[in-house]
Amino acid sequence: MYIDYHTHHERCGHASGTLTDIVEKAIKKGLDQIGLSDHSPLFMEPEDHANPGMTMAKSEFPSYVEEMVSIREKYKDRIDIRLGVESDYVEGWEEHYSAIYERYPLDYIIGSVHYFDGFHVYDPRRWDRSGIDVNEEYKKYFTLVQKAARSGMFDILGHIDAIKGLNYKPDQNQTMLMKETADCIAGNDVVVELNTSGLRKCREIFPSTEMLSLLHSRGVQFTFGSDAHSPEELGYGWEETVKVLKSIGVKEVATFKQRKKQMISLNSPLAVDSF
Repeated sequence: MYIDYHTHHERCGHASGTLTDIVEKAIKKGLDQIGLSDHSPLFMEPEDHANPGMTMAKSEFPSYVEEMVSIREKYKDRIDIRLGVESDYVEGWEEHYSAIYERYPLDYIIGSVHYFDGFHVYDPRRWDRSGIDVNEEYKKYFTLVQKAARSGMFDILGHIDAIKGLNYKPDQNQTMLMKETADCIAGNDVVVELNTSGLRKCREIFPSTEMLSLLHSRGVQFTFGSDAHSPEELGYGWEETVKVLKSIGVKEVATFKQRKKQMISLNSPLAVDSF
């Protein structure tokens, strides 16, 4: 199998291409299964479109799901399409978000920590503040990842160490924090994605090799997401990711249908010979 579960399109305002463009490119690239998972609206904000250029408007979400359903039917004989969303984890808004998602026929939900302390995780202004403590920022971030895992909202956790994305490194050892996070994820049976956008941002897959090993040793299961923001980025780093997973003994990756996990083997020739 050749899959990609983390993709974005023009609705979010910072990606290119339509949902149809993504599906057509997935077919051309030989994907067996494609997940559509654009950024959710900021449901915690009072405005309909609180942050144009980062997420879709609240009023667009029903049409987003409707279009995904229509495209899945149109292409059902050509490619397996799964319907998803990348949702922000916002502490205190768990029930509100979950109640919204329950109205729609989603196959999976990716939970990602994008915002904390008033900044997006990839906003360089976070690190420009006077007296910023990199170690403390890492602790805050991973504490929220742990809370996302405990929330029960998500099937998949997205880019779980994205805090490293702008290459600000802590000067204290983070192993205990990573172990605590891995224990939490394992204890709540959440799948972790290998997100290859890290290769573009900081030359390392999300999560790091150390974190990946900690997760695997605890029985955590994985899936793949390129975090594509254009059709051309679909499947980015798939072959490298498969090799990394196999090197630590992972034999299967997770897929989802109607919020239920389905494991598929990495031993199929298609898994490594897709390009």
